[in-house]
Amino acid sequence: MSKRKWHAPEFKAKVALEALEGEATVSELASRFGVHPTMINQWKRALLDG
Repeated sequence: MSKRKWHAPEFKAKVALEALEGEATVSELASRFGVHPTMINQWKRALLDG
């Protein structure tokens, strides 16, 4: 059984900011950073909410 992967808040913010910039799709970012696209969308929403 595998454990959950832990990501630093700085990493989450970096990925979310890149997603907001819109230069790459969420799928492209997910493959580049090795995370699931749903996680990127959650981080992006959390960044916008504040």
